[in-house]
Amino acid sequence: MSPGGASDTSLSGDPQEPVSTSDITNLDHDGDDSAPRRTPGALPTRLPDRYAGTFATYRAHVTRPGTPLSPKTVTAYLSRIRQYLAWLEAGALNGDPLIDPATRDWAARDYRAYLLTVAKRSPATVNAHLTAVDDFNRRIGVGPASAKRTALPQLAPRALDQRAQTRFLREAERAPARAAAIAYTGFYAGLRIAELAALDVDDVHLSARKGMLIVRYGKNGRYREVPVHSHLRAALETWMAQRTPAAEEVALFVNARGRRLTTRGIYDILTGLADAAGVEDFTPHVLRHTLGTNLRRQGEDIVVIAELLGHSIETARRYTLPSEDERRAAIENLPTDE
Repeated sequence: MSPGGASDTSLSGDPQEPVSTSDITNLDHDGDDSAPRRTPGALPTRLPDRYAGTFATYRAHVTRPGTPLSPKTVTAYLSRIRQYLAWLEAGALNGDPLIDPATRDWAARDYRAYLLTVAKRSPATVNAHLTAVDDFNRRIGVGPASAKRTALPQLAPRALDQRAQTRFLREAERAPARAAAIAYTGFYAGLRIAELAALDVDDVHLSARKGMLIVRYGKNGRYREVPVHSHLRAALETWMAQRTPAAEEVALFVNARGRRLTTRGIYDILTGLADAAGVEDFTPHVLRHTLGTNLRRQGEDIVVIAELLGHSIETARRYTLPSEDERRAAIENLPTDE
């Protein structure tokens, strides 16, 4: 394979197979799955001509229907890979990192050092770039590089503060039945966006006072059952009464044609509600972190939080870490001599 054009064969097959779900989740956890910020009006990084073919094939693969990456993550990955390929063009590597595994590893490590010391990027941003490079390397068939991530400050996952939660829920209450049910399922049940899209009607069990959501396609195939909050139960009942599926369509959330709503469709609904509510720096995954944070703050056992969110115990322990706001408040609350 030449640097200028990875073969379609190396990038073919199931679009979900080459992607590490842990990488996708790590982006969400870092709060860095939005597109890299550029100065308004600035042009994208120039793509070297000899890498144009490889980049075009990669872009076609990550943007085709069925990709597990959110639209913002796809945008971010494409931007970061343009920057990586431009850096490769300007570098002096002995070998081709798009073919040779040893050169691939050295390139990733050198790029990490460049981002930290020359570009002055934050550790979280550096790690996000390396995650994008790993995804790119998997898809061109050379595999992820052996390059350690930069250690990050230990903070709780980013969650909506109380005012943002209130604004989001009020907007969801005013929304059409489908949007409200999707928003409440994210907020009160903590489902990932792919789990929301995969829900079938048979996965929803409601009674007069109780309810249960069955998540059959969680991360790493993990099955879980999530009790339904009363507000969510009411929203689901309203939506299910209005739902008009196409023939034999079993999906809970369907589009205007009566077919299963895609992850992109759900993403657009949730971000649209957040925009209307004036919630800044929103991603659908932040609803999941908000549930975990709310459960932790009300004193729930970490084992319960892990079970409800489909986490390992170790992952769920992150909700016991201080948030950035809590660290800032600790400093502001120090005594003064005034």
